[in-house]
Amino acid sequence: MNTKTGKIVVFIIAAIALMILPIALQATGSNSWVRIVDLALLYVLLALGLNIVVGYAGLLDLGYIAFFAVGAYIYALFDSNHLVDTFPAIKAMFPDGTHVSIWIVMVVAAVVAGIVGMILGAPTLKLRGDYLAIITLGFGEIVRIFLLNLDRPINITNGPKGISQIDAINTFGIDFARPLTVGSYTFQPVTMYYYLFMIFVVAAVILSYRLQDSRIGRAWMAIREDEIAAKAMGLNTRNLKLLAFGMGASFGGVSGVLFASFQRFVSPESFSLMESVMVVAMVVLGGIGHIPGVILGALLLAGLPEVLRHVAGPLSQMTDGRLAPEILRQLLIALAMVLVMLLRPKGLWPSPEHGKSLSK
Repeated sequence: MNTKTGKIVVFIIAAIALMILPIALQATGSNSWVRIVDLALLYVLLALGLNIVVGYAGLLDLGYIAFFAVGAYIYALFDSNHLVDTFPAIKAMFPDGTHVSIWIVMVVAAVVAGIVGMILGAPTLKLRGDYLAIITLGFGEIVRIFLLNLDRPINITNGPKGISQIDAINTFGIDFARPLTVGSYTFQPVTMYYYLFMIFVVAAVILSYRLQDSRIGRAWMAIREDEIAAKAMGLNTRNLKLLAFGMGASFGGVSGVLFASFQRFVSPESFSLMESVMVVAMVVLGGIGHIPGVILGALLLAGLPEVLRHVAGPLSQMTDGRLAPEILRQLLIALAMVLVMLLRPKGLWPSPEHGKSLSK
């Protein structure tokens, strides 16, 4: 069996395993594990978007979760009764409520998040390292605080209470709020969301590979390796950086739309600084700039906290309850990340080309 045939066989086996995974998890009688996998796929989308900024262009972004929040709140406003209940003029125009198609909202969210990303990128073009990290961190917190306080004098985001009763996805005649029966088998909503999220992840992976092999992707990598040399070769580093911020932010906006439709509730607490740090950690832990590594890092850091719930409980009992299970769980996650970074400083699955020029 040659290498090409072996890759095809591995691809087919992996595709079959991914197709039957939610069905196997659903067969356990609980949807909690399927829900965990669904959220892990959303984190994969976020990590792939951040990888464009961090992995390809070499720009540190600690406020990436802000674009996730933009997409989530856009869907929440368009596909809930919040605007209708708050503004009589909107209720007069839409007596049955605003229930915009998710595909329209997704395009709007991607465009708005991309514009917001470029607005963030504009004042950071001449910054590097710690200064860039501080600016992006502050931007993420500004967005969260705005969402927290835009409930007065005009109630737009409903403040810390968040927006509830958000519509589930309803497209192509399939209502994702209700089970779907095909023949003798019934797909639960969390299982249907799994397949939907998987479609978006596959599309994001294909797009990421196309970007990586394109002229733009190679230009981003040139900026990452040596910005001065890239500028000397005639690359417009300003526009390329803005494009990286905008493209990565669009991924975050689309992920936010999917998150809001899945959770059916959004609040500012879902978009804290820790979430941004976790997404950055996923990219770094998996392997900066390497798509399979980024996916691996996202899956591990999204699933590890839930797995460690079963370990933290018994350990907490061993300390007679002096350490709460939640604290122990965070401690175990931190120790695992430190251990991985010590043993694999370039990530669990680093790119074979990343850093080649630095090693010469």
